[in-house]
Amino acid sequence: MTAKTKEELEAFYKTRREKLTGFMKDNAVTAVVFEDTEERRDPAVRYFTGHPGDALFIITADNRGILVPWDENLAKKQAVVETIEPYSKFDRKNIKAVKEILDSLRLNGRLTAELSPETPYPLFLKYVDALSGWDVRCREESVHDYVKALRAVKDDYEIECTKEAARIGDMIIDTIEAQVKSGAIKTEADVALLIEKECRAQGCEKTGFDTLAAGPTRSYAIHCFPNYTNGSWPGEGLSILDFGVVYNGYTSDTTLTIAQGNLTKVQEELLELVQKAADEAVKLYKKDIPIRDAAVKADEVFAKAKQKMPHTLGHGIGLEIHEFPTVRPKNPSSLVFAPGMIVTLEPGLYDTEAGGVRLENDVLITETGNEIITHSRIIRI
Repeated sequence: MTAKTKEELEAFYKTRREKLTGFMKDNAVTAVVFEDTEERRDPAVRYFTGHPGDALFIITADNRGILVPWDENLAKKQAVVETIEPYSKFDRKNIKAVKEILDSLRLNGRLTAELSPETPYPLFLKYVDALSGWDVRCREESVHDYVKALRAVKDDYEIECTKEAARIGDMIIDTIEAQVKSGAIKTEADVALLIEKECRAQGCEKTGFDTLAAGPTRSYAIHCFPNYTNGSWPGEGLSILDFGVVYNGYTSDTTLTIAQGNLTKVQEELLELVQKAADEAVKLYKKDIPIRDAAVKADEVFAKAKQKMPHTLGHGIGLEIHEFPTVRPKNPSSLVFAPGMIVTLEPGLYDTEAGGVRLENDVLITETGNEIITHSRIIRI
């Protein structure tokens, strides 16, 4: 992808923050605190500032944003924000940082500050004590929840980054297929470490999560444990590989199945059903269609064969590997796909004797339908 200029990046982050402060004004919220620390990770800090992590971000309804990073040098290089205050200035104490920054802003009127709903109750009480004169809120249906919904619909920059992660992931899949066929990959560790090496070589930050590589004796599990071993991969039967790569903060998420050798009737049925569920459900990944409909369709495909999928059909991806929305039958019909959402489609079936099959790709919802931006597949050897 083409590198963005400083001005282009500033425009993206400015637009995001303006949406946030507009919501704050409409809901009479004076200031919001976002915390991305070891205790509570919130990707909203990166979403609004570009800083990769370990920081507080405080923003007011009049659009004054203050980043308090643990690493000031990193923030100066990567953050796209008006004001940076080093964490050391506040003795590396979150409450002190929030109090002193809010006091320095000299805000008037009815003062309302929101903390993340993930804030532990004892910590919330400490904030209440420290922020005299403020109505401190920690609640559901908060600004933080609005931000999660906002992040579900990607802007152009986010889509570009995710597509680049998808492109690199596709390239890695092609390499894996070639090396499996040549015999260069023999174990679960071989394939997992290849992904780690190749994604870094292509400019990725990291893998999206710990790679899951399960040979035929372990593919019965939805998420194998441990994530990978020195066991045979692939092998005679059904093997699963689930991985993602992160580019500029945004992750892909793909799962492929390798079917090797002479398969049993049950294994062939699993492969056929999973492919059919994917083919039928993707037709419903479209603008304004209830998200639940795709999950219901996949379940119908499996139910006709007296099979049941033991997990949801998909989930949003972005700065986190699991984001809003989740694709499941229990969703309200009012929750619909919207252009800009990037959502996984990952039907799967698992049998303790026959092994498992999962096929996962990332789908971008567009104005006219959808675009499958990854190209994972069932590979027969």
